[in-house]
Amino acid sequence: MSICSNPQSKSWLTLAANSDFPIQNIPFGILKHGQSYAVASIIGDQVINLAALAKHGVFDEIVKDSTVFSNQYLNPFIALGKTITNAIREKVAEIMEASDALSYKAKATSFLTNVDKTKLCLPIDIKDYTDFYSSKEHAYNVGCLFRDPENALLPNWKHLPVGYHGRASSIIVSGTDIKRPSGQSRPDKSAPPIFGKSRLMDFELEMGFVIGKETNLGDTVSTSKAEDYIFGMSLFNDWSARDIQGWEYVPLGPFLGKNFASTLSPWIITLEALAPFRTSGPKQDPEVFEYLQYEGDRNFDIHLEAIIRTEAGVEKVVAESNHKYLYWNICQQLAHHTINGCNINVGDLYASGTISGPEEGSYGSMLEISWKGTKPVQMPDGTERKFINNNDTVILKGYCEKDGLRIGFGEASGKIIE
Repeated sequence: MSICSNPQSKSWLTLAANSDFPIQNIPFGILKHGQSYAVASIIGDQVINLAALAKHGVFDEIVKDSTVFSNQYLNPFIALGKTITNAIREKVAEIMEASDALSYKAKATSFLTNVDKTKLCLPIDIKDYTDFYSSKEHAYNVGCLFRDPENALLPNWKHLPVGYHGRASSIIVSGTDIKRPSGQSRPDKSAPPIFGKSRLMDFELEMGFVIGKETNLGDTVSTSKAEDYIFGMSLFNDWSARDIQGWEYVPLGPFLGKNFASTLSPWIITLEALAPFRTSGPKQDPEVFEYLQYEGDRNFDIHLEAIIRTEAGVEKVVAESNHKYLYWNICQQLAHHTINGCNINVGDLYASGTISGPEEGSYGSMLEISWKGTKPVQMPDGTERKFINNNDTVILKGYCEKDGLRIGFGEASGKIIE
């Protein structure tokens, strides 16, 4: 059994009991030191500089060109393929395992830095980004809010994973402030539209997956092969200006209400690290077309949280959801995306759409939580939130936990500023 897959493996580092990053995780990200970038991983609160480790020769038998660890983005590293990247994960775990402490503990200062003293960057160079609409509960809630319960789900929704192509250039790494966007809206349906700052800023509790292997134009990816093309997953907040979106989205869908910013967490968690937490998804009825049918457990039991933090530091968990609620899983999303021959590239990002659960408290957006502003959220400081105020920070968190093993995603946070 490998170190990463052994739940009993321990690191020589001291980890908090609820750490997202045990030795079984070994995610990948990018750090910046001065003017230099490096591929990184993390155990506990210690960021591991893989470029610095490579100088010790530890990856020489796995990777011939060690400069792959010194790029601004993970794309060249991911493009090495899962055989290589998984071997790197295992080698990092070997170096950090308790039994190997004497060999590397003395060299720790050359490749370890506390996460609070590390600048983490956008991990991938995203050329293409697709946002899906894969949570039945979210789609139903939105349908109730804007139509009625009898016609909440549109006729196509249970037949295909609905999605749209979003804006890749405005995807930002966790911790980046977001300027409140301007645009047109029509708050009074009996009056002409107005122009100004969005008044209805919202978050969307999502997860994204990153492509690790390209295809050619005309190729398709089956559900059975989809995971071969998926490198890993991250937290994702697809910020939404609901008033701008509500006025513009007919007939072509979201535009200025979405493309001003989306927040990605800095760590990509590999599918291999998530393997112990596979679970079944919701039963799909009616039966889907053959190209969307799949075998095995393709959802993951990932507990998700959304937290609002005020400017004064007062926090409240406003949503608790789970990746397992997704009606359309990641394999179906990728199979549908490529069924027409659309080619995919290393670093492409696919987001789940808002992940809402079946009951209040598990809804993944303020639109649903406040039920379009009619049920304000009471904050601990006595204020209330219908949507997101200026200087509020929204923090998304996620983790899996089973049999004493916890694999986490860190956080995706962003602050709304004027």
